[in-house]
Amino acid sequence: MGLSGLGIFHTIIGVASIVGALVGFIRYGKISLKELSGKIYFYGTLITSITALGISKHGGFNPGHAFSVFIILLIAVAYFLFLKMENSKRARYFENFLLSFSFFLSLVPTVNETFTRVPLGHPLAKDINDPLIGKTLLFLLILFMAGSVYQYFNQKKVNKTTSLYLD
Repeated sequence: MGLSGLGIFHTIIGVASIVGALVGFIRYGKISLKELSGKIYFYGTLITSITALGISKHGGFNPGHAFSVFIILLIAVAYFLFLKMENSKRARYFENFLLSFSFFLSLVPTVNETFTRVPLGHPLAKDINDPLIGKTLLFLLILFMAGSVYQYFNQKKVNKTTSLYLD
């Protein structure tokens, strides 16, 4: 597998982030920054994205690094909306979407790295162009789109029953 110390730390925190997100999706239908699972996702994803910038199989800035920078931007905007626009019904739609989109984008390099490394000695995929990776990412994209639609309608229901500002 050949992971550096930073790679091992990155992987452990990344797995915790994924678990936090999955717990949030199962319990609340979204990644909720009010809940412990959402906080684990947010801080874990921030740490994972930052540490990813120090990891490179091929040397130099690569698409994985670009994903990391974009994910940091997405979760930062979601966190801003959570903190500074807590009374805005409209902001909740964007917050939900940004966190879910950041989760989906996090899974792109995760799937690639996992499938090209596991099981040791005989990985599931030969490289990033392997059809198994493409099919898995397509499946995850479909789940993301369906989940986004679900979150939209669920948030709409929540907005109707709360007294937040309508903006």
